Amino acid sequence: MKDVILIVGMALTFLFGWFLMKQLDRFLYENQKRIRLDTIETAAFWCYNTIKRGGETVQNNENNLSKEHILVCLSSSPSNERIVRMAGKMAQAFCGSLTALYVQTPGYSGMNAEDIARLQANIRLAQQLGAEIITTHGEDVPTQIAEYARLSDVTKIVIGRSGVQRRHFWSEPTLTEQLITLAPEMDIHIIPDAEVYKNYPRKPLFAVRPALPTARELFLTVGILTAATIIGWLFLRLGFADANIIMVYLLGVLLTSAFTSGYTCGVLSAFLSVILFNYFLTEPRLSLVAYGSIYPITFAVMFMAALLTGTLAAKLKAHAQLSARDAYRTKLLFDMNRQLQKAETSEEVYRMTATQIQKLMQRNILIYPAQEGALSKGILYPADASCPYSAPDTDQEQDVIDWVWQNRKRAGATTQNFPKAKRLYLAIRTEQQIYGVVGIPMEKQTQPDAFTSSVLFSLLGECALALDNLRNAREKEEAAVLAKNEQLRANLLRSISHDLRTPLTSISGNADTLLHSYDVLDEQTRKQIFTDIYDDAQWLTGLVENLLSITKIVDGSVKLHLSDQVVDDIISEALRHIDRRAAEHHIAVDCGDVLLLARMDAGLIMQVLINLVNNAVKYTPVGSNIRITAIPRENMAEICVSDNGPGIPNELKERVFEMFFTGGNPIGDSRRSLGLGLTLCQTIVHAHHGEMTLKDNSPHGCIFSFTIPLSEVNLNE
Repeated sequence: MKDVILIVGMALTFLFGWFLMKQLDRFLYENQKRIRLDTIETAAFWCYNTIKRGGETVQNNENNLSKEHILVCLSSSPSNERIVRMAGKMAQAFCGSLTALYVQTPGYSGMNAEDIARLQANIRLAQQLGAEIITTHGEDVPTQIAEYARLSDVTKIVIGRSGVQRRHFWSEPTLTEQLITLAPEMDIHIIPDAEVYKNYPRKPLFAVRPALPTARELFLTVGILTAATIIGWLFLRLGFADANIIMVYLLGVLLTSAFTSGYTCGVLSAFLSVILFNYFLTEPRLSLVAYGSIYPITFAVMFMAALLTGTLAAKLKAHAQLSARDAYRTKLLFDMNRQLQKAETSEEVYRMTATQIQKLMQRNILIYPAQEGALSKGILYPADASCPYSAPDTDQEQDVIDWVWQNRKRAGATTQNFPKAKRLYLAIRTEQQIYGVVGIPMEKQTQPDAFTSSVLFSLLGECALALDNLRNAREKEEAAVLAKNEQLRANLLRSISHDLRTPLTSISGNADTLLHSYDVLDEQTRKQIFTDIYDDAQWLTGLVENLLSITKIVDGSVKLHLSDQVVDDIISEALRHIDRRAAEHHIAVDCGDVLLLARMDAGLIMQVLINLVNNAVKYTPVGSNIRITAIPRENMAEICVSDNGPGIPNELKERVFEMFFTGGNPIGDSRRSLGLGLTLCQTIVHAHHGEMTLKDNSPHGCIFSFTIPLSEVNLNE
């Protein structure tokens, strides 16, 4: 009776284990799906930031929304090369983009060398055809392909049809059949395989790792089984049932699968558990012969339960490793994108890219940045995070670097182009532009795995996109400056052609009057005509000086001749060159009791004072009070020119420093002003690292003030 109960219990345990495995499979599938969705959300965040960083790129992408997006599936099949070439031709014919997708399964490590080499060759071919290489992880290949196609706006899928057919009506549908079912809205182009790939991987019931376990793993397995046997012997001595002992061995199988890689040790542990239980813990002891007809069934159920348990534990561990790799890839790209948002120069972009590649491959990174359409000297970024420095002479591989630069393809170690090179050279490029070449040392000429290659190309793509955005921003800024200069030039020409007509016509008319009617004019009339000619000529002279000064300062062609000057002396000298009509106003100067010594270009600061005083004279009624003050304020000297005229309306205060703005004050003749005086004053003050402001005077009028740096020494009376 006890044996019957034991058999039933073991059978129920087997069924429960099978049910648990199905539930865990479903859980793992949902977890992978959630991880993929998180990855897509992160990618969307990257796209948002990319759009934010580069408006030009967005505009170009909007123009390309109508293009086809073709997805080709990569595999180690011999005919996959033909499928990739067909997809490349389709992308070229439709003028669309091409993406090559490889789904890495937990059985990737079980691929033989021939399959791995063939897969890497297919990946390189896709890269040469301009495809973007994407690597995902999971067991359900059709679901991975269908979800990526849906989330990435793929319009056409190109896939090969293998020679694998259903063997039974209960067999699982082939990959092609499942993909058609999962993505019925997609255009799926099925290319028959030219040859039957006999090593096409079917989904096995138990994926056994073909590689031999290491000595450490074997020692660990033996130790766990030894401990389980000792505990089982103690349970037997204490009178526990066989079911409890079997559970101890199941626990040992779980521990073995958890602490070893692959499935080999787990399967071995399951087999040895049955042997040890039979040899040490069943009658007769120390013999593989078991009394009783019930024990063979017990051994079979125990083996199946241990095998299921160990396989399930190994599968969970494999899924955890894949999830960890996806999380690491997502974090690496997210950190890369976040750092690139803060980059303001191409040097910062190159440095951040090198740092992220070092995190991925733990090697020295050599970058040859592009400057003005050519490669500059290489910069070596050490793996120990020390300061980068100019790369040593690498003339022996200069041909490889030049070839990558010209062809925009990878070359060097692990490639078919220049395979004897010590480094793998990759181009930092977009579809239209190349921004540099990256050199990565390859140890023992080993090809990076699919995961590393996928992350590496993603990092280089982010780098190229950031550099492209910086270039677009720079070009946009230059275009804006050029447009502004053109607008200023047009305004200047229009203002000169319009506003110079009045004084030139006046001078010409007055001169003609004096030439033909000099004798008939009285002395007072002739004097007035001479005065008008003089005023017009002085206005033209001041205009030309302002134009020349503001042009030189803006272009940066003028150099400040700085010297220590007494502010009081500069004000006094400026008042000797103001408009003659200043005699009609009351001008007062107050510089306080302290002599201010300021660092300035005396000629330019005098020009500022002359313009400010002349404006006060011009735009205030006769008899107005004009006051000039100078006071120290921290490490600056503040000079103010105030008046009690009508003032400037609030709506015009923000525009008084704009070029060609006159304001149209009825007191002054706005037609005789190009609006350059205050612009010139502000430009000169800024060149002295000062500030110029406008504020209201009490009860009416306005105050123009500006600051210039004080000298280190103040002279006190």
